[in-house]
Amino acid sequence: MRIAMVSEHANPLAAIGGVDAGGQNVHVAALAAALVRRGHGVTVFTRRDRADQSTVVLTDDGYRVHHLSAGPAAEVPKDELLPYVPQLARGLTDALRAEPFDVVHAHFWMSGLVATAAVREVADSGGPEVPVVQTFHALGSVKRRHQRERDTSPPGRVTLERRLCRDVDHVIATCSDEVHELAALGLPRSKASVVPCGVDTTRFRPEGAVAARPAAPRILSIGRLVERKGVEDVIRAMPYVPGAELAIAGGPAREALHVDPEACRLADVAGRLGVADRVTLLGAVAREDVPPLLRSADIVVATPWYEPFGIVPLEAMACGRPVVASAVGGLTDTVSDGETGILVAPRDAAAIGGALQRLLGDPALCVRLGQGGRARVLARYRWDHVAEASEAVYLALTARRLSRTGTTS
Repeated sequence: MRIAMVSEHANPLAAIGGVDAGGQNVHVAALAAALVRRGHGVTVFTRRDRADQSTVVLTDDGYRVHHLSAGPAAEVPKDELLPYVPQLARGLTDALRAEPFDVVHAHFWMSGLVATAAVREVADSGGPEVPVVQTFHALGSVKRRHQRERDTSPPGRVTLERRLCRDVDHVIATCSDEVHELAALGLPRSKASVVPCGVDTTRFRPEGAVAARPAAPRILSIGRLVERKGVEDVIRAMPYVPGAELAIAGGPAREALHVDPEACRLADVAGRLGVADRVTLLGAVAREDVPPLLRSADIVVATPWYEPFGIVPLEAMACGRPVVASAVGGLTDTVSDGETGILVAPRDAAAIGGALQRLLGDPALCVRLGQGGRARVLARYRWDHVAEASEAVYLALTARRLSRTGTTS
């Protein structure tokens, strides 16, 4: 099959750890690579955010990245990209006219707007009507519920997501909780499939290089430095585990942490709690350095206020590390409480501290949970499994289209 992916802000070539560069970038890159391994041709369409980017880049994994020009060739926060959707749609329309694709898979709601507009324009001008698959990665309705006045999404986001539920051919949800949220937006259950995110079990494994670490027990938090990720709650849990170190990876480069507002805020919280000497902000970590960093941890903690999926817990489980995670969204699917980690209530420093205390006091339990996590990942979350399930959705949609039009490809 010829598969077009649209990922307007999450370029699979981007460095991970910035404000808008995280799990979606990893997901798009890994899914594209796994689909190529299954014999498909994949092109990822994303917005040009640097002037020196080539229009088309062939990656080492065999998929192409096509940069569409829309707005300034510079980084723009994703919540400010909506005005550039029409330009992105025009660029994608031209690409779809120049090269035929069997299916378009949009990642994130604005990518869905781009994809549906382009596919509709091509069909209206006599071209093929290509099915559109949507993966939201995060829903505006959920974000508004948790962030309230701090939600920086464009005002019409929820309305547009509701429209997408009507306009796209199928939605791939990343967890079972999301299906219920989509139903509230009007999506029929028949138009949804649950296909989780995945993990590279060759790169993320218990064996391998280990990052340098102090002698004290290490608790690791890794991800974007944004408030909803709950890193402050982990810092507030540190008085419950005296003698342990908390390493926080993510955000800007280490040398720029002193000017990053969220990093400064977290450092201030640690100082006021008297745990600053046991909290280390590492800054951005290169993708290839993540597995050694995970292996250096005794416990990996991921306690966001809400989380559509959450790749870091999977990567930690793949490395055989026990996980403390908040019982929200996709984490309730991936982390099996008592078997691969411990689930706690979100925004509850005392619960986090209690879970950390329990694990650090029981090394045998840590080993058992780590082994359970690795086994669960191998059974359910390898990227080849994810690609196979995604492919099944694509094939069903293309078969339906062919039977409707009576054409062959």
